[in-house]
Amino acid sequence: MGVSLTDDVVAIGRLNAAYADVITRRAFAELGELMLPGCSVSLDLVSAPVRELAGPEVLAGMLRSAMERFDHFMFVIRNSVVDVDVAAGLAAGRTFISEIRHDRSADVWEETHGMYEDDYLRVDGRWWFTERHYGTRRGRGGGDPPDQTARPRQRRGRMLGRSRPDVHRRRRVHRSGVGSHRGH
Repeated sequence: MGVSLTDDVVAIGRLNAAYADVITRRAFAELGELMLPGCSVSLDLVSAPVRELAGPEVLAGMLRSAMERFDHFMFVIRNSVVDVDVAAGLAAGRTFISEIRHDRSADVWEETHGMYEDDYLRVDGRWWFTERHYGTRRGRGGGDPPDQTARPRQRRGRMLGRSRPDVHRRRRVHRSGVGSHRGH
């Protein structure tokens, strides 16, 4: 039996849910089970310059430090969409999230809302994050909300809203160290 679009969409939904679970539990060592070693992560938190990170270990270190001040932290997926190229084993998606958290020292509850734009790759039947772009969309609690002006970002050929299935033809390196897709 072959892979179907439904199988892939469900598997990617489970990957996103696993990420939310890892972040909520602060089980950062498990990020390597969700992201390829070379996964690039771009974080636009609006209140600071955009941060570019590479790999699950670097992201884990940043998150560990950033979340230290919270005695309660919950990562909630609000909605997600994904476009899948079943034959190529490639996908692109958007995930809208909220973070509900309590800053222990300031005794303030905060809620932020944001969106991930992700690229995924299927390797040996399993889906992985290959690239993530996060942007904060709104925050409340703990003082004034951040500037809500969206920063422009190049979409770099993402699939969502596009009719061309070849938009992901970038060289990717996965766990085996073998490049998976090359442009022609």
